[in-house]
Amino acid sequence: MKKMIFLLSGLILINCSKSGGEQQEVKADLMEVLTEDKAPSPAAAPPPPPLSVSEKLVSDENVTNKETYIPKKTDTISKKIIKNGDMKIQVGDIKKTQNKVYEIIKKNNAYIQKEEFQNTDMDDNLSLIIRVPHKNFDALIHSFSDGVGTVLSKNISSNDVTEEYTDIAIKLANKKIYLEKYRDLLKKAATTKDMLEIQENIRDLEDEIDVAEGSLRFIDDRVNYSTLNLNLYKEKVRSSATSKIGFGSRFVDSVTEGWNSFVSFMLGIISLWPFFLLIPVIIFIW
Repeated sequence: MKKMIFLLSGLILINCSKSGGEQQEVKADLMEVLTEDKAPSPAAAPPPPPLSVSEKLVSDENVTNKETYIPKKTDTISKKIIKNGDMKIQVGDIKKTQNKVYEIIKKNNAYIQKEEFQNTDMDDNLSLIIRVPHKNFDALIHSFSDGVGTVLSKNISSNDVTEEYTDIAIKLANKKIYLEKYRDLLKKAATTKDMLEIQENIRDLEDEIDVAEGSLRFIDDRVNYSTLNLNLYKEKVRSSATSKIGFGSRFVDSVTEGWNSFVSFMLGIISLWPFFLLIPVIIFIW
């Protein structure tokens, strides 16, 4: 019985010693973790020096380039097509045809940008530069092709400038963003040198924005209004068999031409008078 009691008490002591050892091991692990957390961290790198205004402008521009130079899907631009045309039409009467052309121009809401008339011995020419709304361009061409006269030549061209327009529009939007950033930086500039530098950049951007906006307006004008160069041509046939010019008119023209040739000959001889004065002198010396 005593032996049993000693054995039981021995087992209890062994278990207690093991549990105490485990607790001590856990406490040791916790202490290690705490000491690691409390250990001083390596010396942090010193903060970078503050950027100057000019360096900040460059960094802002680089960031803006990455953010804004990529066009958004929502910023889609409709097709930009420029149509131009050239037509040469032979007519029987310039004045009558001119009135008909004016009616066609008015009907299609077009207008004449330039008008030029030439009357020569060989023909009569009326040149018109017509600006017509894009949607009425084909109708105008069709009207001139039928009923005005004989079409001697016709050349119609289309130019897609969508890519060029989109590129200018994106660059313009970016320049406006840069301009706002420069204006904000101008308010924060600390030195006169920085202020002058920023103001110079602002002036350059404003000039570039004006040029870009002018280019967009020019393209829009060419897209919205197509251009047609129209030439009305009447040939003057100087033949008694095919025209009203008869023998009498031709005889008078010949007499006039002969008289003009005689006058030119006499004036040519008179212009040689210095040589006539030298001839007696040469003969005398000989």
